[in-house]
Amino acid sequence: MYQGASNLSLDVKGRMSIPSKYRDSLLLICDGRVTLTKHPHGCLLLFPRQEWENHRDQISNWPMSARAWQRIFLGSASDVDMDKSGRILISPELRTAATLKKDVMLLGMNSHFEVWDSLKLEESETKAISEGMPEVLSNLSF
Repeated sequence: MYQGASNLSLDVKGRMSIPSKYRDSLLLICDGRVTLTKHPHGCLLLFPRQEWENHRDQISNWPMSARAWQRIFLGSASDVDMDKSGRILISPELRTAATLKKDVMLLGMNSHFEVWDSLKLEESETKAISEGMPEVLSNLSF
């Protein structure tokens, strides 16, 4: 289970270092092989490879009416491997799609991660808070 946020920086080649708290787990469960794809909210999704393969199989079986969404998720998917330094290369196409420049946030989302431009994530969270909690969270209590 992945959770938490990590402030990271892309290097000039578009590589992102996977934080050590996740690196060992990713090496163990998927040998450092991950898949990146676009998300319609403007971030990237980063999956351990076998987790992605489960999602990929489900997405492949969507009906023709969801073809545009298949293109978003499957058409932009990119398999990448961590290098010996624990970095992954984010393709220029995916960096552009998520407007990733230098400062990024890696968010653990249970079975996968989201990769956000830091400013874009802040704007998204501010907007969500200003709109109030959705009905589905009305019984949430801590």
